[in-house]
Amino acid sequence: MLFAKPSLTEESQSIRVANTKGDNPLIWPLLTVLQASNQSWKIHHLATELQTQGLIHQLDENPGNDLFKRNFLLMNALFELQEILLPKQWLQVKAMEIQIFRLVPSNVNLLIMQDTSLREYYLDWNNYDTSENVVRELLEAFWSNYKSYIGLNINLMNKGNALRVFELDESATARDIRKQWRRLALKWHPDRPDGDAARFREVCEAWQSLRDIA
Repeated sequence: MLFAKPSLTEESQSIRVANTKGDNPLIWPLLTVLQASNQSWKIHHLATELQTQGLIHQLDENPGNDLFKRNFLLMNALFELQEILLPKQWLQVKAMEIQIFRLVPSNVNLLIMQDTSLREYYLDWNNYDTSENVVRELLEAFWSNYKSYIGLNINLMNKGNALRVFELDESATARDIRKQWRRLALKWHPDRPDGDAARFREVCEAWQSLRDIA
């Protein structure tokens, strides 16, 4: 049996969803939770912890769909965080065993290769089974919750100041901005050894102004 070829509209929609801009803001509260504990976490315990903090709410009226979407968002953020922490730390991402290790295992390349299929699945927004606009609205809602949680200034920083915070100039490309955002957010995250809560908030405020063009 031959499968119908997707229409150009369906294909372009799929590409747009896969390339949706904007980091999953659950990356940073997850880093806080994981850095503060030497124990491993189960995915549903992490979900409960973030729900307690008011950072995750009901995502679907159907309980099964709600569970799937919550787990997808968490796994997406965890695999993003795993990439950010390398090569200095190793984040083990298993549904029942999630933990940050200060020492990167000698066989890290093998571990990454073993999880390739799972990582690619959760980093592809098409597998969230929704539209580009819904994904954008979802990420925007999470950012709103996180801004309130860490006390961000609700007024957007102007682009020039935001670029200065990022140590960039007007010639910076979208890739430059995204790369610097992750570097500075990780550097100043308050749960890192040399972190600074005020600097982290400033970087987050700058990202709010720049993320639409990054």
